[in-house]
Amino acid sequence: MAKLPILEFPDERLRTKAAPVETVDDEVRQLVDDMLETMYDARGIGLAATQIDVHRRVVVMDVSDDNSQPLVLINPRYTPIGDEKEPLSEGCLSIPEHYAEVPRYLKVQLNALDRNGDAYELEAEGLLAHCIQHEYDHLEGVLFVDYLSPLKRDRIRKKMQKRHKQMQDA
Repeated sequence: MAKLPILEFPDERLRTKAAPVETVDDEVRQLVDDMLETMYDARGIGLAATQIDVHRRVVVMDVSDDNSQPLVLINPRYTPIGDEKEPLSEGCLSIPEHYAEVPRYLKVQLNALDRNGDAYELEAEGLLAHCIQHEYDHLEGVLFVDYLSPLKRDRIRKKMQKRHKQMQDA
């Protein structure tokens, strides 16, 4: 397994729409394993392949307190269950140290393939439902800052650009 570099906002590669996975093979399983290691190392609860500059529809997540429930979503699709939304403070491994309230559907029905290519579905609510929607957005080239006002989004962009400059100068 390998820890992979995570792209950071405002990198334009984060805006790339991911392509479907045609076949779940050893290469995809290796990608899943590397993504899980990367996500756990970064202390995240979700990671989309887009964030590591692999533009395929693969997501890993684990919302458990002890990192004991990894979930693999290959070619995920979700459908809201009801119209009810709730705001939740979201962060993102591609936008470190920035958080914002984003309203998301309270419950969703997820359909995806697992790391073996087997189809499954599950009903999710709360943090898991939020995470599914957040990571699905990544596959579509959408970031949580896109839900913010232009002023807030621009402020975060400038702080991230400053952060990148400081890291380059160090």
